[in-house]
Amino acid sequence: MARIAKSIDDKSYHRRMLIERTLKELVCILLCIISLLPFIILFVNATRTSEAIKAGISLLPGGNLAANWANFMDKQNGMQLTVFHAMLNSFMIAVPATILTVYFSTLTAYGIQIYDFKLKKAAWAFIMAVMIVPNTISIIGFYRFMLKLHLTDTYIPLIIPAIAAPSTIFFMRQYMQSTFSKELVEAARIDGSGEFKTFNRIALPIMKPAIATQAIFCFVASWNNLFMPNMILTTDAKKTLPLFVQMLRSDQFKTDYGVLYIGIAVTILPIFVVYFILSKYIVAGVALGGVKE
Repeated sequence: MARIAKSIDDKSYHRRMLIERTLKELVCILLCIISLLPFIILFVNATRTSEAIKAGISLLPGGNLAANWANFMDKQNGMQLTVFHAMLNSFMIAVPATILTVYFSTLTAYGIQIYDFKLKKAAWAFIMAVMIVPNTISIIGFYRFMLKLHLTDTYIPLIIPAIAAPSTIFFMRQYMQSTFSKELVEAARIDGSGEFKTFNRIALPIMKPAIATQAIFCFVASWNNLFMPNMILTTDAKKTLPLFVQMLRSDQFKTDYGVLYIGIAVTILPIFVVYFILSKYIVAGVALGGVKE
């Protein structure tokens, strides 16, 4: 009787586990569909005519992609800012800003994690305090400072301040606490390695998953940044892709929905490319970065 009861309990347990796993998978599939649906509709609408788009939502691609693209390119004739020019401007800002953010944030986290100094706790508390302060609070003072330095309408205010990224520093230090051993640094010092050489040759390769993860987040944040470029940049030829998207609301674009959708689709393609290149590091980077020994 005991064996029969145990067998029944085991079957009941496996049945409950199967039901729970099925429910979890269904929830994940539902969330995935909800997340992807807007992008699917966006790309599908880029292939449809304006009349078809006005008629309602469809998940079936149309046959007007070539015509929409031709109209989109024609309507940019005579404009100082075209989609490819705006894309190049965004790359000129997003790429160096991402490199500076990731490298110097990793360097700062490395210094706080590895070295012991008197103001270590105070420095870390200051970084955490800065992290909770919204950027919009200091925007007026920052803009006036850039005016005095005559750096408005340039890319410098959009790139150099990226060095200070408290949230990235926090993530990098959490990752180091779970994966990086101080013994590696001590062994490198015994072998005669300099501090920067140790950081560049030993720490950075170990931090590759976290660097790739933060590189995606930093690149997307810089690429999608609308507020700061809108304040700093005044010349049309220097404006970025989010500012170009704003121009799609003008009369020459907003009357043709197919052209509008294909313009938006083109602007987000680089983000998809960067994500798919570095996506294999995201899960490992986020999982390890959120664990503390």
